[in-house]
Amino acid sequence: MMRWLYVVTRDLHLYLGLFISPFVLLFAISVFYLTHPTALRRDAEPTTRRVTGLTVPANLAELQGRARIDALEPVLEALGVGGEVDFARHIANEHRLVVPVRIPGRETIVDLDYANGTATIATRFHSAAEAIVYLHKAPGPHNADLRGNAGFMRAWRVLADVTVDTFLFITISGVYLWLALRAERRVGVALVTAGLVSFAGLVYVIAR
Repeated sequence: MMRWLYVVTRDLHLYLGLFISPFVLLFAISVFYLTHPTALRRDAEPTTRRVTGLTVPANLAELQGRARIDALEPVLEALGVGGEVDFARHIANEHRLVVPVRIPGRETIVDLDYANGTATIATRFHSAAEAIVYLHKAPGPHNADLRGNAGFMRAWRVLADVTVDTFLFITISGVYLWLALRAERRVGVALVTAGLVSFAGLVYVIAR
């Protein structure tokens, strides 16, 4: 029985590790750019266009949160703007909504005058490095009630969850496989101890 468990765990450890390796690589590369932001390539100024004659929901200014984002969806479709809406900033005295819309590699700012049915759309394209940094930080804890309003972000959320859960399995199964191999226990103990000491030192430095 234990032999069967060892073989199944070993195979799952190997193949699931290979499956999530591209996602782990993406997260690892994005951490480099998060810790070295000056390495990100800054792109050119955004291109701007103006659209008139828009049909805007009459109660748009009265809506809040996800209800407002849902009401904006047909307006954004009419503008040809797709992606994840980060938030909608309401400038009430000017009858405007400023709406950032993102997909990895592109950011669009829609400045909507809902009283007059006009909009100014500024589009900026980003580098691949900035795109993976955006994916690393998204969907994130901020504006949680709005997150996942685009299909690609809902899919990315599932992939991120699968990656984390699989990584936890690989960690636990790796400990099990290590314990099952008696010849490797002494080296494993030394490495785990070194890791714990390094982690404790990092916590101490941060907590000071």
